[in-house]
Amino acid sequence: MFMELIDKIKLKETDILYILGDVLDRGPHPIKTLRKLMEMPNAICLVGNHELMALECLEFLMKEITDTSIEELDEKILDNLVTWQYNGSKSTIDEFRELDTETKQDVIDFIKEFLIYEEVSVNEKDYLLVHAGLGNYSPEKEIEDYSLHDVVWVRADYDIQYFSDTYVITGHTPTQNIEDNPRPGYIYRRNNHIAIDCGAHIPGGRLAAICLDTGEEFYSSPNETEDISRLL
Repeated sequence: MFMELIDKIKLKETDILYILGDVLDRGPHPIKTLRKLMEMPNAICLVGNHELMALECLEFLMKEITDTSIEELDEKILDNLVTWQYNGSKSTIDEFRELDTETKQDVIDFIKEFLIYEEVSVNEKDYLLVHAGLGNYSPEKEIEDYSLHDVVWVRADYDIQYFSDTYVITGHTPTQNIEDNPRPGYIYRRNNHIAIDCGAHIPGGRLAAICLDTGEEFYSSPNETEDISRLL
């Protein structure tokens, strides 16, 4: 889906591609997708909650299973592993395990370089790019005043216009889950919000991109996988 979308937007070397996090987990090839991004000098990645969960676990998973490493499996690490597993880590772990040690470390180092947020101006319009939103929002706050949890985990409140002169572009919340959204599964715009997570991991969902130069929207083909929850 990622490669299809890259082809559709006709990405050039002079373009900048911003990725709003959650490259990892749930999909069939998260590590393959991440390694493709590692090869793209014009791709700038922002951290999502799934990358944070991965960073809390991947370095431990690189260790050999020994008596010492088992002793180091304290309650916090175990809790992190369980939380990550609950949030769809299997495909990430399966692909990560297939890598050699050097490549595993390269992947971890690459994730550590992901930005927390980015501010850009295009055609005299200002944009704030952030994975989730601005948790514990206050109009008096500067972006630096928000915690990592606020911007990576807490969902955007699309009923509130955060800024009058800045558009806030977020992922994290599939547009299928936005109440009263007339176009679930497509890019959602309201109150200077632009929500671009179109539920690529959800059956019928898709991967989305928006061109800030033109406002044009691009979509991959829909996810045609079965909804496992309906089959259980």
